[in-house]
Amino acid sequence: MKTMLKTIGYYLIPREIVLLNKYVRWRKVADILKVSKEAKLRLEWFIYYQEQGVKVASVCRHFGISRKTFYKWYQLFDDDNLYSLFKLQDQPRVPNKRRQREVTLTEEQRIIKLRKDHLRIGKDKLPTYYRDEYKEEISAWKVQKVIEKYALYYHPAKTKRTAKKRLSAQRKKRITELNKNLHDYQKKAGYIICLDTITIYWNGVKRTIYTAIDKYGKVAYARMYKTKSTVNSRDFLLRLYFLFDEKIERVGHDNGSEFLAWFQKTCQELGIEQYFSRVRTPKDNAVNERFNRTLQEEFISQKGFNPDPEIFNKELVEWLIEYNFKRPHNSLNNQPPLNHPDLSPMYSSCTCP
Repeated sequence: MKTMLKTIGYYLIPREIVLLNKYVRWRKVADILKVSKEAKLRLEWFIYYQEQGVKVASVCRHFGISRKTFYKWYQLFDDDNLYSLFKLQDQPRVPNKRRQREVTLTEEQRIIKLRKDHLRIGKDKLPTYYRDEYKEEISAWKVQKVIEKYALYYHPAKTKRTAKKRLSAQRKKRITELNKNLHDYQKKAGYIICLDTITIYWNGVKRTIYTAIDKYGKVAYARMYKTKSTVNSRDFLLRLYFLFDEKIERVGHDNGSEFLAWFQKTCQELGIEQYFSRVRTPKDNAVNERFNRTLQEEFISQKGFNPDPEIFNKELVEWLIEYNFKRPHNSLNNQPPLNHPDLSPMYSSCTCP
């Protein structure tokens, strides 16, 4: 017997799917229409809303969205016409009419000549030279676009490197983005591990102490190295990964170069998300900054400093055991991190990997 088909737009839906539970059918049709992941997620909002019979506010809390966002997409969805699933996809934000460059060939040639004659003069000052020589006005915007088009820079290689760094900086996930969407139920042990470094100068010797602390669980770890490099950062991360029973989901740290290259590659291999603090904003990593202070006041100042990493790290491990198993913490109701009933099952009993 031939399968009966029902048409939705240009797609044919088997009759068996049409007879399924309404919400199961919506998911099946979404798969057949091959809509985007974003559209499928928005469809789950509506299924949760109707199937659970809850208020919109509950849906928004459950999925971490605003009421405005929910209603925006809910108005576009028509359960009588599943072709409307396409409307749940992200729409292109490119304007219908783009601004066209209005630099004429004559203006372009004049700007190129002036720029080559005055290579160290910027885009804001070149229009003055242009007006004096050609008795016409020209905007700094036109000058800038011509300079970009022909790469008329004083030091092209350096400019290219700077532009590359800026693009790289734009791709960084900022810790503020994570905190903005953070809900109270997510503020639990293991959610994010904060990292930092302490640089110590002692009798002409320079040493680096890597530090880490669970933002909410307060379990801490530290280790000293002779140099600050991405290779040592990778080693520290692997030790930390072992300490936390391979349950690290995300790390937060500053913009230091030691958290790039090998460290970044290792994070990708282990499936760890990286979040960067804003530039010159230590308050974005306040928990680790406070741990650094505790480490210096309660251990280094009291026990003394030894530049030999092997000796120093052995003594540091003893202090870390006391910090994690005995030292009370105000945020944990004066309980140590690894003796707290809600936290201790999450971590290994070993603090010295």
